[in-house]
Formats: sequence, C-alpha cells, structure tokens
Amino acid sequence: MPALSHSQTPEAVTQQWYQLPAGLPVLESEQTAVADALAAHPVVGLPWLWLSPVTDGEAPAGRGLRLTGSDAHWQGPIVCRLPLPLASESLGAIVLQHLPLASADARSRLLDECARLLVPGGRLAVFALNPLSPYRLRLRRGRPCVEDPATWRRHMVDAGLSPESSAQGIGPQWSPVASPSLQSGPGLRVAYLQRAEKRALPLTPVRQRKPLGLADGVPVT
Repeated sequence: MPALSHSQTPEAVTQQWYQLPAGLPVLESEQTAVADALAAHPVVGLPWLWLSPVTDGEAPAGRGLRLTGSDAHWQGPIVCRLPLPLASESLGAIVLQHLPLASADARSRLLDECARLLVPGGRLAVFALNPLSPYRLRLRRGRPCVEDPATWRRHMVDAGLSPESSAQGIGPQWSPVASPSLQSGPGLRVAYLQRAEKRALPLTPVRQRKPLGLADGVPVT
C-alpha cells in the first residue's frame, strides 16, 4: 500500500488514502450508488461525467467521462482545467466523489461548472465524508477533505441547482467493512450522498397582441 506524506499535493493524498485499508471500504460501499447516480439521466442516452478520487475499477455502462484530480488539474482520457472542454447542457448526470476541494471558492467554481454542463432536469450527486462520523479518526494520516451536507446544499443553491432537503448516509461507521445500504440522513456513517437537480427555467408568458384591423387595405389599431 502507498505511504502518505504531508508534502504531497491534496489530490495525491486523497487518491492514496482511498487505496489504503481504511479508504477502500468507503469506495466499495458507494459502487452501486455511483452507478445508479450516473444512470439517472432525464433523457436516455445522454453522457455522464464522473469526478472521482481514483480511476481504477470498472466504469458503469453508458457513454461518459471519468476524471480524477482537483479544481486546478483534471486528468483521465483528457487532461484539462476548469472550465472543462465540454459543451454546455450536454450531460444528463454528474457525480462528484470525494474531491480534494480545499476552499469554498473551489467548490463554488466546480458547482457552477456542473450547472453549465447539465441539461435541464439533469442530476448531480455529491459523495463526501461525514464530519460527524467516528470513522473520521481513521482520516488523521491523510486528512481527505471533510464537509457537512448543509454547506454543499448552500453552494448548490448559489449555483442555481435545486438540492434535495437532506443527504443519505452510506458506508461503515467505524469498522473498515463496506456497507452499501443508504440511510435517511448522514447519521454516523462515514460518508453521505447529497443529490441535486438542474431545474428547467419556467417559460415567461408572452402577452398576446391584439390583431390589426384593416381599413381600405391599411392596417389600423
């Protein structure tokens, strides 16, 4: 297993922690939930985007792009920075899974980008570590990013997304054993899933103009 070093970049520390015995059960617990989130397209056949802490393992079915990294540098089949080289309103689903976003500004920029890329009705799923879980004591060597769901919801609203009112807990509470079932509220589970949707803008009613009358071939009001 790779050794962690505090001199490494946040994304390197995050990637390595999720390959350690404490981190592996977290990702294993989320496999089904991630696949379900990537399949939650408003229109069948739309591609998805998955930003994850690691790139190994089998990707879910369908067309999509899986990248790892941070807001400053994303890599996978392509290497890029924000804004991502993808067309606006081209994705049906996006998953953000345990990303090393160290600042509120970085989180806001990424959520703004998600709002740009999702089609109206598109779904966003955020997997993050629960700061209230006793499992966080296993994080002290690597210090992966931990954030509460209420903070994510506030940033989602600021980005123009509509978050669900509460998150769902997932993963183990203390023992490093995968626990894939979802529960209402984060509770003491190591991680949580917070969903949001890009709502379609309501159509603005157009006032009907009165038809023009004709007087000897000349239109009059």
